[in-house]
Amino acid sequence: MARNQGGAGDPITIKKYANRRLYNTGTSSYITLEDLAKMTREGVQFQVVDAKTGDDITHSILTQIIMDEEASGEHMLPVSFLRDLISMYGNSMQAMMPSYLEASMANFRENQAKLQEAFQGGMGNNPFARIAETNMAMMRAATEAFIPGAKNEAPRAGKQDAELAALREQMAAMQKKLDELDK
Repeated sequence: MARNQGGAGDPITIKKYANRRLYNTGTSSYITLEDLAKMTREGVQFQVVDAKTGDDITHSILTQIIMDEEASGEHMLPVSFLRDLISMYGNSMQAMMPSYLEASMANFRENQAKLQEAFQGGMGNNPFARIAETNMAMMRAATEAFIPGAKNEAPRAGKQDAELAALREQMAAMQKKLDELDK
């Protein structure tokens, strides 16, 4: 998924000048931290260098983007996590944390992708999905019962009774499955 606007698989070089301006050498234009955040979300690979010294400052720029995102009110990082993270600095485990966090994030992304596939693939065997389907069917039945001007009430009532009976059976079966899952 990592896209690249640079050439031959190299990351785009972003130059940061002393006046705090960021220059995208791939597009020959000045950009903002918000643009870098968008590029990151899109999987565009880039490297930020200090224009004067040539030092790689990507890490500090990405950290600054996280700080700006957290300050905007959309908190993703819980205070307890931040405290734990800060306490790891200078700790004997500090050297292991980057690889641990990378592996954890990779695992999270993999699980997220699997969960999305499960939702998109239809979770017909999932009891929670069946509950949702049953709830939707009950709502449809209730909505149909209250439609004014309905013509043939007797056949409709018989059909609704049959649907409700079927829904009750399905709910009982789902409750039984949920009870078994609880054990």
